[in-house]
Amino acid sequence: MAVATRRLAIHGGPKAVQTDPGDMFAWPIITEEDEQAVLEVLRAGKMSGTEVTMAFEKEFAAWHVVRYALAHNTGTAALHAAMFAGGVGVGDEIIAPSLTYWASALPALSLGATIVFAEVDPHTICLDPNDIEHRITPRTKAIVPVHYCAHPCAMDPIMEIAERHGVKVIEDVSHAQGGRYKGRLLGTIGHVGAMSLMSGKSLAIGEGGILITDDPAIYERAAAFGHYERTASLTLPELQRFVGLPLGGHKYRMHQLSAAVGRVQLRHY
Repeated sequence: MAVATRRLAIHGGPKAVQTDPGDMFAWPIITEEDEQAVLEVLRAGKMSGTEVTMAFEKEFAAWHVVRYALAHNTGTAALHAAMFAGGVGVGDEIIAPSLTYWASALPALSLGATIVFAEVDPHTICLDPNDIEHRITPRTKAIVPVHYCAHPCAMDPIMEIAERHGVKVIEDVSHAQGGRYKGRLLGTIGHVGAMSLMSGKSLAIGEGGILITDDPAIYERAAAFGHYERTASLTLPELQRFVGLPLGGHKYRMHQLSAAVGRVQLRHY
């Protein structure tokens, strides 16, 4: 701290810096409101339920003005489910940026698909639309633009390419909750958006992820993939025989302590 103060003084800056640099970016900000929300879930014995989580989903969907939000235990799980819901499977390919966190792409491997990396724009460090089209093959099922470090990808050209080739766009919004591209909330431009909500993210709820979409088929396939307790309410004919079963063999529901924190954080975010 003394060194930092001396440097400010030498350069004529303010001399009243009091906070230890190690504490300047403490995150997330947890208040008594968050604590009370968690205690309510604990005392009611609802840790493994879904009612608080479903309320959080409803509020999250309303914020984005989309029909569906599906909460997951991690952002990685939400991306995994989004890929499955988008039809990615054995022998398919996805196109992902060469600069990203591994969860944007690696879940495709567990679905039997191949990852094709495209370059990023050096000015935005986001997926370069000019390096996508020549990588599309008959096996391409999805493009995964990542709004890296909260910078929006160039979604208009990406969507134009995807629509022309009939492939899905899965937006990874893990760095950019609430960010906008030409006035539109990120995650609502592609066919499905998925994101992390863990403690290092701007909308931090502890540990968790969420998927958003307007497409009922994507929502139902994602729900069947990792939320077996919801399959009784699904309507797609191909999912009917899986009622009560974990179609993807995964248990991806969000812990209700995270959902409780999420509802509070969302009100202030």
